[in-house]
Amino acid sequence: MRRAALYLRVSTAAQATRDREPEGYSIPAQREACQAKAAELDSEVVAEYVDRGESAKTADRPELKALLARLESERDLDYVIVHKVDRLARNRYDDATITYALHEAGVELVSVTENIDRTPVGTFMHAIVAANAEFYSANLAAEAKKGLVQKAKMGGTPTRAPIGYLNVRKLIEGREVRTVEVDSERAPHVRWAFAAYGSGAYTLDTLLTALTERGLRTRPTAKKPEKPLSRSQLALMLQNPYYVGVVRYAGVEYEGRHEYLIDKASFDKAKAVLAAHNHAGEKDRKHHHYLKGSLYCGRCGSRMSLIQAKGNGGRYPYFFCIGRMKGTGCKQPYVPVDLIEAAVEDAYGDIAIERERADLVREKLEVALTGMREQAESEAARQRRRLAKVNEEREKLLHAYYAGAVPVDLLRSEQDRLAAETRQAERHLETAETSFGDIARTLAKALDLLADCQRAYLAAPGHLRRQWNQALFERLVVYDEGIADAEVAEPFATLADPELPDRLVGEAVTETGPTSGGGSNEELLIGETGFEPATARPPAECATRLRHSPWGFHSDESAGWRLPSRGRGGSSMVEP
Repeated sequence: MRRAALYLRVSTAAQATRDREPEGYSIPAQREACQAKAAELDSEVVAEYVDRGESAKTADRPELKALLARLESERDLDYVIVHKVDRLARNRYDDATITYALHEAGVELVSVTENIDRTPVGTFMHAIVAANAEFYSANLAAEAKKGLVQKAKMGGTPTRAPIGYLNVRKLIEGREVRTVEVDSERAPHVRWAFAAYGSGAYTLDTLLTALTERGLRTRPTAKKPEKPLSRSQLALMLQNPYYVGVVRYAGVEYEGRHEYLIDKASFDKAKAVLAAHNHAGEKDRKHHHYLKGSLYCGRCGSRMSLIQAKGNGGRYPYFFCIGRMKGTGCKQPYVPVDLIEAAVEDAYGDIAIERERADLVREKLEVALTGMREQAESEAARQRRRLAKVNEEREKLLHAYYAGAVPVDLLRSEQDRLAAETRQAERHLETAETSFGDIARTLAKALDLLADCQRAYLAAPGHLRRQWNQALFERLVVYDEGIADAEVAEPFATLADPELPDRLVGEAVTETGPTSGGGSNEELLIGETGFEPATARPPAECATRLRHSPWGFHSDESAGWRLPSRGRGGSSMVEP
């Protein structure tokens, strides 16, 4: 009697657990039909290979591989029986490879529902069936993706919602609808995480520890239990625009219908802190110190890190040049932490300004701000028109994409361009609309800080000292056992400039933003650019960049602008 093996497969685990499927694709139904076919061929079923929940898009299936291995080693079969050819493969390459392996082993492939055999007609029918299976699979995937894209266009969530939300199913008018709801258990932790990280008092590691202690866990699945977030998951969470209502799918952003967990200001603040920590090269591994990320070696330009050295029965902290560990040959010695701490405290004394000069600068700024009001109103109107034009372009772009006139790669690049222009316009509009009374008060407080920065720094705890250092200094350059250069960051470098009162007098300070003409008569310019082109930074804009820090203000690290260094050593000794 001839010998046969059955190959059975279903794509999902749910199908494998059901007794019957409408089309007869469940495991029991396939087994019954294949056994009947074996009896019709007067053959004995000697083996059964079942792949449960495995896709036929790939041949990397455990039971299929076991079957092919048997064909190669034992060669003891006459037939391999399947319910349909697409149970065996759904692409022509795998179908041809498997068919060749069967042919080499002298085994005939038999389909219960399709008339394929070794005759020319049967071979031709097999080729048609295999091509049809590949088309069906590819077309099904394309239609599914099209449906998901359409869902995203309408503001739905086509993927698994991030932590803080739940994917739920609801019956609405007798129809099942898949939607997203706020997770009452995890959402409060997510809101707290954004507020805490945006305050600047936490690093990723300390925030992760705090969230774990608060009880934040991932959502459990059928295969994975809930567990604390990983560091990478937390970093992705803090950058996910879904929390402010943006659905991102296939590289394209859409306005979502789900409830927002985070307001835009809190999201931007947390994102800015994350960018600042990345800029500072923050690692937060074993040893922590508020000066890490701000210190650079004056000999080779590498960052300075912290080490705990053992000796004389104790542990002693030192700052050292990372370049020494990378084989640069740097001769910078290990420096006791207390010496660097004292040198930084002295640097604050060096940048402090006299109270009389602070009063003079304040007086000149008040005169300059008076002449800026009319120009600011004109600039605000211009930025509103700019925003309206960008929004109009965005609408036209999306309509063209929906109509199939714009490919997805062009849509992505244009969305990025329009988003960047929107951010610039909103920033300039915010600057122009800022209350001049608030500006005057803000600049007055900034001047008071400069006049009292050393005392305030000495009184601040470690995490606030870290923010002071990142806000007031671009970098602190260590040479031997002291600070050779303290590069003052904007806008404090401008406010501390002895020549500022004279520079405030004149036409330059009447500008509130970039000129629209072909040239510039401005004198107060920023020499180095970051994410945006170099522009003038008038006192009004300097003021808006000082809000919301631990002392009531903050500097905008993402803008990337600064004046040349005015540190203790004059010009910068080492470039980044």
